[in-house]
Amino acid sequence: MTVRILRAADLTPTPWKNGGGLTREIATGPESAGADAFDWRVSLADVTADGPFSAFPGVDRILTVVEGAGMDLVVGGEHHIVDEPLWPHGFPGDLPTEGFLLGGPVVNLNVMYRRGRTRAETAVVCGTVRLLAPEGGTVLAVSLDDGAELESGGGGVRLDRYDAVLAAGESPGVLRTMGQAVLITFSGG
Repeated sequence: MTVRILRAADLTPTPWKNGGGLTREIATGPESAGADAFDWRVSLADVTADGPFSAFPGVDRILTVVEGAGMDLVVGGEHHIVDEPLWPHGFPGDLPTEGFLLGGPVVNLNVMYRRGRTRAETAVVCGTVRLLAPEGGTVLAVSLDDGAELESGGGGVRLDRYDAVLAAGESPGVLRTMGQAVLITFSGG
């Protein structure tokens, strides 16, 4: 089993080519895979302006608004109003997509996964939850508030806002949130 604590303070913001925001990559599988080679990728996006999304052929996406009023996503010409905070919204990453802010900047948690190689499930949880990686898969939990704690093997690790726990193989322990967390599980295609 491999367990890693990924600190939000260590995430490097990367400006978008269109100037509409910043991305902070949390984790990829395989680790350090580029945009054309990842099986899955999870990031935080600070969206400050309306504009197009990058196309990712063969990739499905799950967008969860974690801060702000939300977005009108136009995916393949169809409007999807994503104004319910903490409600994961899936869409194909290879269709032309534009995002229009509904009431100012937002922060989105983005999950991308390559069709045929992996599957992803995303849920927002609160309280206490045992983190379980599917057999041969990976689990990633991202704290949305300060004061969460990962309890494992008699010890505890504090997690603050946007800190994450990444584990492959088996349970890294129990996550106790003071608010909410996003739980993502990746399994084989």
